[in-house]
Amino acid sequence: MKRYLVAVALCLFLFAGCGSDSSSSSSTAAETTAEEQAPEEGDKTKPKVAVPAGTAPKKLVIKDLEEGSGPAAKAGDEVTVQYVGVDFKTGNQFDASWDRGEPFTFVLGTGGVIAGWDQGIEGMKAGGRRELIIPPNLGYGSQAVGEIAPNSTLVFVVDLLAVG
Repeated sequence: MKRYLVAVALCLFLFAGCGSDSSSSSSTAAETTAEEQAPEEGDKTKPKVAVPAGTAPKKLVIKDLEEGSGPAAKAGDEVTVQYVGVDFKTGNQFDASWDRGEPFTFVLGTGGVIAGWDQGIEGMKAGGRRELIIPPNLGYGSQAVGEIAPNSTLVFVVDLLAVG
């Protein structure tokens, strides 16, 4: 059984390395130290994102669903996350790193992601899970992106896996 799991893990690792685009950098668990990694207190699973009732907020809403115990993310840190994003108005999922089986790594505070992420992930501790409700001015604004309509408010649930 162990050999089977190792073979599956190796295949997934090799598959994940193929066809990656330049919009994200890759990072493996082997590249992070134990101090930088999120605690392994029970592996998390893809969350179900519940859109709050009422009208969409005009300002960024940050809600810790689960506080981490690792280092806090700050501008300039390379962070690795898993996330699910849904449209506030429709409740439809438009993206999820979980579905690709590959976490997303970026440098916080450099504009490599939408402003709502740069602001909403700062201060989050590794191992935590946070809900971000991002108004259009901190998301994609009047621009349509893929399945995201212009002027959409976005709801993300983000798991911070590592701060490096």
